[in-house]
Amino acid sequence: MNRIDLLFKRLKREGKKALIPFITAGDPDLGTTRDLVFALEECGAHIIELGVPFSDPLADGPVIQAASLRALRQGTDLKKILVLVEEIRRGTDIALILMTYYNPVYRFGLGELTLQASMAGVDGFIIPDLPPEEAAEWSGLARANNLDVIFLVAPNTPLSRARSVARKTSGFLYTVSVTGITGKRKGIPEGLADYLKMLRTVTDKPLAVGFGISSASQVKEIGALCEGVIIGSALVDSLAHYGDKKDAFIHIRSFVSSLAKALTGNHP
Repeated sequence: MNRIDLLFKRLKREGKKALIPFITAGDPDLGTTRDLVFALEECGAHIIELGVPFSDPLADGPVIQAASLRALRQGTDLKKILVLVEEIRRGTDIALILMTYYNPVYRFGLGELTLQASMAGVDGFIIPDLPPEEAAEWSGLARANNLDVIFLVAPNTPLSRARSVARKTSGFLYTVSVTGITGKRKGIPEGLADYLKMLRTVTDKPLAVGFGISSASQVKEIGALCEGVIIGSALVDSLAHYGDKKDAFIHIRSFVSSLAKALTGNHP
């Protein structure tokens, strides 16, 4: 049992939900990413997803694509991100997930990555372009190193396949709120409540909803339906919008604090 499992068990006892921000590692630089992790935790985040920049992020919209390109121009890669995680671990015990694509994982080496990631203090991986049916080797190596393997389902995932994916996921089931890519959207997707209710019939694992969430009102409404809420593009966009790091952090702190309040009813 790792940090993610322990967190969801604690939150369930306390009647609370997990706030899960996503940021692109290395955007605009790794030092800013490190400082932002600590700031997000102070504002009420429970788990932080660190996006591994990749040149062809098929699940991501324009905001995160642009962030990946900025990070790549800084020379950010998996090796540097693992060093960053080691550094972050000296100051916090917050759960950390790497969201990446299979190409960087394959190039690094599956066994070597799972070993080094575990030693650095990573808690789990999300690999959107690695289907569960093809992930047996990866899953075995990851779980042998106490790393959660987090799979995704979407509104167009048939119930029979959702059941299979849920069996293979660990930590939580990443529940995509819409059929499409990441990016800010208004309101709550039509049919989301029924979709989550359907997933409850096939799994008792925590459901964390992501894609398109960008406001406290969305977080409050969606948080009532699941165990965790993931927010990414709205944060990544703030870093790009504010040229000054201090101004960006002021805005992000205020924004994430409002999300934490909306989700839990108290802060942090």
